[in-house]
Order: sequence, then structure tokens, then C-alpha cells
Amino acid sequence: MRGFEKISFTQFCKDINNDFATYENYQLPKRHTKNSAGYDIVALDDYTLIPGGVLKIPTGIKAFMNNDEVLLIVIRSSFGFKYNARLCNQVGVIDSDYYNNIDNEGHIFISLQNEGNKDLVIKKGEHFAQGIFTKFLTADNEKEVTTIRQGGIGSTNEGGK
Repeated sequence: MRGFEKISFTQFCKDINNDFATYENYQLPKRHTKNSAGYDIVALDDYTLIPGGVLKIPTGIKAFMNNDEVLLIVIRSSFGFKYNARLCNQVGVIDSDYYNNIDNEGHIFISLQNEGNKDLVIKKGEHFAQGIFTKFLTADNEKEVTTIRQGGIGSTNEGGK
């Protein structure tokens, strides 16, 4: 079982704004063609990313998936080709235990960097990134991992329980 949900309106107010109309009307990621691997993620607002600039964009979404799956976040190919834009972390890795974490409900943020020489303008409702669900494997000789995620972005480096 896997899919996308909106973050709560309370979390939306903390991370984005308190505009209930925006909250009510934004769309969850979806595939746009029959054979698309990626679920298109849309911008909640207008953004302009200047050359050399970095922008952290809230998506208003969280993703749930099976324990042996991961959601990979990648930039739209056209943004790389046309603007030389990229994700700051190259590929976003959303683990299944990020969903509903205590820090931010699993709210997915996407950080873009413009390494080109012209402004990258993203319009509200425009697809700017994609999420791809995939299974992953673990090593056969791995010692059992019992640590449980305690927080949001970067929390797995803090130890957990």
C-alpha cells in the first residue's frame, strides 16, 4: 500500500501559510501518462529561483508506503535541461518511517538550486518535481536494526530509539 496525503491544515499553517482556500484546492501528486514512473509534484505558489540561488519549497504532501519501499524525489528533466537546475541533495530519499513523524508529519520539502544563467520561474500548479516509489533491498548479513525514527529531516543522524 502506498500513496500521498495532504499534511494537516495545522501543519500547513506552520510550514506554509494559513490560507484555507490554497489548502483545500492543491492537488496530490499524480501520474500524467499511462507509463509514467513518476508522480508529478506541483508548486503551491509562484516561485522565482535566481541564478546561483537556492530555494526550499514546501509541497504540502506526505507519502505512505510499505516498509521495504522508498519514495525517490527527482527534479523534472526539463528544469535540468532548460535551466541547469537541480535538487540540492541530487535525489531526495523519503523513507517509509518519515510518514507522520513527530516533527512535521512527514511533510516533504524540495530544495532546488539554479546553476544556470537565467531565472527559473515556477508558477503555482506547475509540475516541478516527481516522486517515484520503488522497493529496496538490504544486505543478507546485516545486523538487525532496531532504531526507530524520532523526527523529521535529518533525524536519522541523531540516533533515534
